[in-house]
Amino acid sequence: MAGTGSKTPWSFVIIRFLFRCALKIFYGSIVVENAHLIPKTGRPCVVCPNHGNSLTDALILTTSIPSQRRNMLRLTAKATQFGHPTFTSWLIESVGTVPIKRRKDYSNPEEVDNTEAMSKLMEALELGDAICLFPEGMSRYHPTIAPLKTGVARIVSEVLTRNRDDPSFEISVLTCSITYMHRQHFRSDVLVTFHEPMTFTPQDNPELLDPVDFQDIRDLTSRLHRKITSGTWDAPSWDLIRTAKLAAGIYAPLGTSMALGDFVRLTKTFLDVFKAATVQIDQDTHGATTTDQTDLSASKIKQLSIDLKVYQDQLSQWGIKDDRIRRPLPRRTAVFRLLIRALWATCLLLISAPGLLLWLPIFATTFYAVHNYKKTGPAFDTLDEIAQYKLVYGLFPGITVWTLAVILTWPDVPFMVFLVPSLMWMALRWFEDAVSAFRAFAALFRLLRVGKSQLKTMHEKRNDLHSRILNLAVNTLGLPDNPESYFRAVGGRQKGRIQGSWDSGARYFSIKRRRKRDWNETLRLYDKVDYPEDDSF
Repeated sequence: MAGTGSKTPWSFVIIRFLFRCALKIFYGSIVVENAHLIPKTGRPCVVCPNHGNSLTDALILTTSIPSQRRNMLRLTAKATQFGHPTFTSWLIESVGTVPIKRRKDYSNPEEVDNTEAMSKLMEALELGDAICLFPEGMSRYHPTIAPLKTGVARIVSEVLTRNRDDPSFEISVLTCSITYMHRQHFRSDVLVTFHEPMTFTPQDNPELLDPVDFQDIRDLTSRLHRKITSGTWDAPSWDLIRTAKLAAGIYAPLGTSMALGDFVRLTKTFLDVFKAATVQIDQDTHGATTTDQTDLSASKIKQLSIDLKVYQDQLSQWGIKDDRIRRPLPRRTAVFRLLIRALWATCLLLISAPGLLLWLPIFATTFYAVHNYKKTGPAFDTLDEIAQYKLVYGLFPGITVWTLAVILTWPDVPFMVFLVPSLMWMALRWFEDAVSAFRAFAALFRLLRVGKSQLKTMHEKRNDLHSRILNLAVNTLGLPDNPESYFRAVGGRQKGRIQGSWDSGARYFSIKRRRKRDWNETLRLYDKVDYPEDDSF
């Protein structure tokens, strides 16, 4: 029998609203796919996403699930985050988060008892709530999705066993893939993809009723892992993701009308084939073909990935994009565009300056907080929490600036309540486009410093790479031979995507959001293409 779900706590409503605003400011676009697949309130549901961005993952999920589908999402978090006199601790506790004890956090194994936590989660499910469990067990800044813990499968088994006499009882497991372009960088982009939920009942799944064979628990956990990894990047190293993104960019060049979801899936297609080739070579099967590689041997695919890395290394050294090599500019044209970009960046910076004064306390506070936090531990233990610190430490100064601005203009409160955030948003949008124009100016300046012979050599190398990538894409991966036309036709309307001639012209200025041509773009003075060098984390 379906429940009605718990009543939504007022603190959950307020926090969801505040962080929905904060996330829309911090990230350029948060694209949510398949929200219609989310089971509605009253149907027991376990939401299972990948976990690479600490508390930010939970905030992304909480704000991505439409309130029309679920009134709330009951979260879980490591027990060590509870009971501290900090805003983060209060935030976690106030929304009804359930503490989970991890073995790695306790020296005495006897202290790790989650019986009470599991009981609370099962009671919530029986009420018809949705709970969120991160089956990887911990957040970490790593390109590989960790082997999943069996906790989700065991909870499903125990809940089914407790309700084995109720023929109408059912529980859904909703897997979710979260992909960050650059998770800790301001104005980068996020893709949230919900997958078809798996539904279990005592009648249809007797193998999960007590006594249960643990192999069935492992099998269910493996199914969860396959679903989660099917919608996001899963690689042994950051270098391989970097190479796959370059391959996707050469196959579907800059300016292709491609939605964020299409870009992620295209990159994943190249990533998977490069990863498979590496595994095959490691198994000493050079030159062999597989069902996924019918026209190119693993050694040729591996060599292609190596050549792509060398090509990207050279681009990074020069500080330019692949598009500058694909479409070489005459020096006179490059100089003219350089001057135009400099003028445009200066104009946008000047008109955004008054509003940027309101942003200054927010930027200063977050910079100071993150700078100090990075000193607390090694990169592998801190990089996954930087976005969380920026969001939390940016939220309070933002509210303070807004409040003070309204108080100081007290007679005009009805107008200033809306005018201040509008001014701050417009200033941010102008500044974002100013930074983009400056990046283009800097790239053109660097391009002029590269010799003609070097550019010609790189152009020839790029043509060779394009030919090999197109051969791999069309003859092996089954991708269309005209990606620009294909993605323009199938992309649909998604935020952040350039739509037709009007939106293409609006990419330099749009009130709602920046119309990006490159999903790698962040609010930085240089193009962000590289990842951490240390693959150990």
